[in-house]
Amino acid sequence: MIIYNVTVNIDKDVHDEWLHWMKTKHIPDVMATGFFIENKLCKVLVEEEQGITYSFQYTCKNIEDLKEYQRLHAPRLQKDVADKYADKFVAFRTLLEVI
Repeated sequence: MIIYNVTVNIDKDVHDEWLHWMKTKHIPDVMATGFFIENKLCKVLVEEEQGITYSFQYTCKNIEDLKEYQRLHAPRLQKDVADKYADKFVAFRTLLEVI
């Protein structure tokens, strides 16, 4: 199995609205693509002056499913977040293999 991890640092001034939107809109949209079998939302327990950090973990069966998700859906879903919260967050993505 593969974990598609998205780490996001969000500005404190939009945090509450962003977190609600992520939980009620973005995560359901990602899961509705059918490529992931489960997801977890984790708060990173580090004090930061610049914002609050989260790890979104989406699990898929194999790398082929992840590549198809990235090809078919990721650009649109990432653009949705970028359009709504421009200049309010930074994100990076990591692939993990479950051993």
